[in-house]
Amino acid sequence: MNDTSLLRQDARVIGLVGLAHGTSHFYHVILAALIPWLKPEFQLSYAELGLLMTVFFTVSGVGQAMAGFVVDRFSARAVLFSGIALLGLSAVMLSSAHSYTQLMLGAFLAGCGNSVFHPADYTLLNQRVSKARLAHGFSVHGISGNIGWAMSPLFLTFVASRTDWRTALLSAALLPLAVLALLVWNRHALRPEPAPVPVAAAAGAGKGGALGFLRLQVVWMCFAFFLISAVALAGIQSFAATSLVSLYGMSLAWATTAYTVFMIASAVGMLYGGFLGAGSRHHDRIIMLAFGSAALMALLLAAAVVPAWMAVVLMGAIGLVTGISGPSRDLLIRGAAPANATGRVFGVVYSGLDSGLALGPLLFGALMDANHPSGVFIGIAVFQALVILTTIGVGSKTRVVAVAKTA
Repeated sequence: MNDTSLLRQDARVIGLVGLAHGTSHFYHVILAALIPWLKPEFQLSYAELGLLMTVFFTVSGVGQAMAGFVVDRFSARAVLFSGIALLGLSAVMLSSAHSYTQLMLGAFLAGCGNSVFHPADYTLLNQRVSKARLAHGFSVHGISGNIGWAMSPLFLTFVASRTDWRTALLSAALLPLAVLALLVWNRHALRPEPAPVPVAAAAGAGKGGALGFLRLQVVWMCFAFFLISAVALAGIQSFAATSLVSLYGMSLAWATTAYTVFMIASAVGMLYGGFLGAGSRHHDRIIMLAFGSAALMALLLAAAVVPAWMAVVLMGAIGLVTGISGPSRDLLIRGAAPANATGRVFGVVYSGLDSGLALGPLLFGALMDANHPSGVFIGIAVFQALVILTTIGVGSKTRVVAVAKTA
């Protein structure tokens, strides 16, 4: 295959996988975006509404670990298609809900659909994208997720405010339907590897067959990395805007703008991080520098010693540096995965992401209930600093795995 054909193939796969990942993140916040409509409709408390999202991420986290095994046993393409279909079905179920139990079932089904994306996406990227462009693939993958997060509340609130929440959810169901049709049309580009290496022969997999990778300490270090970093992210997503209002006396609209700046800057950081990661062998150093800087800026926000406009700038800077670390993070984990166990490894370690997103709102919500808005940013800084410790462990273990693969 010549360079032009290889570039075209890489771009096609990266675009398709990125589109699927954006759809997944779009569904992360479909319930949160509709809280103003769901709360009076079903007479629910904020705790009950929060439980719906906890169910979503808990089911997704548990299912993600299992989905990795299914990906390696069958194919990432088939698993990805099924996940997208489940997301669409969950939106239809939620739109027809007439009780809290039905909402819970819809959240459960959406969590099942969401569980497949990381093991399937990363397996497809590793199998179908050339090594030279893999960092860019990871970069686009992260950016597409951020776009999904940003677009979902805009779309759902726009439709719901002009019609009703049920119509908004039915409209949201059209997205996975259209994406699934596009992926099926381009299914040849996402075809499974024709002759995978037997799992027993995989380097670093060790004894124990399909479960042998679970004995690798680096896998659990990666899990801890995602769990801890996701708790910090959950604090920013859930309560950063509210904390900024209390700490700086800014309006809610201005504080929400600060969060939007964070998301945009994170996407820009991921774009740059793809180029940075592609040209570096020291991915752990990039991650440590990024999270160290982010932790210091979070502490500065907690101190409330800067003007309100500077708080918005700091939020953007935190998003930028953490976004830069994204592609290096994925490359670091790829280096930790034994051969032919990519789906299982990414499934297990990314379940830490969902676990952190489920735990974070509970922790930071308690701080806000106790009237400690500065504690939110202190907590974010603490968890970002803890990410550095896990990165040190993952980096050292990954180099050991790399030596084993080479041997």
